[in-house]
Amino acid sequence: MSTKDTVFYRGNTAVNFDFSAEEISSDGAILLLEKLERKHQLIKYFSSFMPDERDPLRIIHSMEKLLKQRIYSLMLGYEDANDVEYLKNDPLFQDILDGELASQPTISRLENSVDKHSVFNLCNAWVDRYVDTLEGREKVVIDIDATDDPTHGNQQLAMFNGYYGHFMYNELFFHDGETGQIIVPVLRPGNSHSNKWYVSILKRILKKIKEKHPEIKIVIRADSGFSGSSFYKLADNFNLQFAIGQASNEVLKRRTARASKAVTHLFVSQNQKHQHFMSFEYQAKSWHAPQQCYSKIESTGKGLNIRHIISNMDEKDAREIYFGFYVKRGDASENRIKEVKNMCFSDRLSNHGFWANFVRLIFSSLAYEMFLLVKQAIRKTKNEAAKKWQIDTIRVSLLKVGANIKKTKRRIYYRFSKAFAQQELLCQLMLQ
Repeated sequence: MSTKDTVFYRGNTAVNFDFSAEEISSDGAILLLEKLERKHQLIKYFSSFMPDERDPLRIIHSMEKLLKQRIYSLMLGYEDANDVEYLKNDPLFQDILDGELASQPTISRLENSVDKHSVFNLCNAWVDRYVDTLEGREKVVIDIDATDDPTHGNQQLAMFNGYYGHFMYNELFFHDGETGQIIVPVLRPGNSHSNKWYVSILKRILKKIKEKHPEIKIVIRADSGFSGSSFYKLADNFNLQFAIGQASNEVLKRRTARASKAVTHLFVSQNQKHQHFMSFEYQAKSWHAPQQCYSKIESTGKGLNIRHIISNMDEKDAREIYFGFYVKRGDASENRIKEVKNMCFSDRLSNHGFWANFVRLIFSSLAYEMFLLVKQAIRKTKNEAAKKWQIDTIRVSLLKVGANIKKTKRRIYYRFSKAFAQQELLCQLMLQ
């Protein structure tokens, strides 16, 4: 071999390599993220609620810059603070952040500098920002759901949860069921039941909404873990409509026994799949008043599938409440939580302190909100396929584009790869 940089031979042709190309970034579409931030000022808004007790004479990175670095990194797939090691020489990150990137210890100090009081301020600011977006709307659907975040270290308040069967944190999300916005994210100890704290948090959200929009109609949608006496009292006090799942019990089994036998007989005797809906009043011992229960009894070929929901939506029949409204929470809430958890990395709560991990959850939720802005911009284009993209597809297909940067006295040129498959879409988004 005549040279040391020959990788292999393709026939008689030597394939060589070196590192003589221009400085190229794989995250070219960070320019789009900065454009959206300048337009909506989402990160700037929340940076004003981050405590900053540093000596002003020694500050190199402003709170807004630190938050930008962390959120943009999450959006581009760099889930941990120490991933700055891969980005510290990235020319586009350096240009967007106006200089050198903050180090991993600086980012870690940022996450650990936020105490309980500041976390509450951030959550209140989150709800206030959401309420400001409701102008002109007649109805809002609030989806409530929780998810587990398995822990693998010595994190504070990471506890064993018997339902999930592992040590974990319990993340609680309030979503707008129509827009996908996170109304507020909440981190709870691992042994929390689904309904822990949620009624008191929901009450605060409702008060803020009613103060600014007293005429707006509010509908609550959640699974059976959130059905309880305190919620139904709250619903009466605030005149809420709702559709809440209800776990089965002996009383409900007796009420649906006759219909269950009939549906089973239809399938066994006629091999006919069948759905039957029934409605009746039901009141658990702890409830202050009876509620209307809707039950779906279905033969699936693998046994009976029985589901119960509690609802006061009298203008709709049982089938419409279940299929026309309740099951839509699967996409409106559960799939959105998957995006926050798996695609914006809210499952990476690996700090030791509980409040530092709460801040990480907020950062991941901010990355999700920024992706919502990208989705809104995509919906204004003519690319129908892109309008169906989830966050991971947006990251891989749109944000990950090779680019370099050229600066003159009067202009800064971002030069993207000629081979980029989504040139037309990115161009439309940049020029909106």
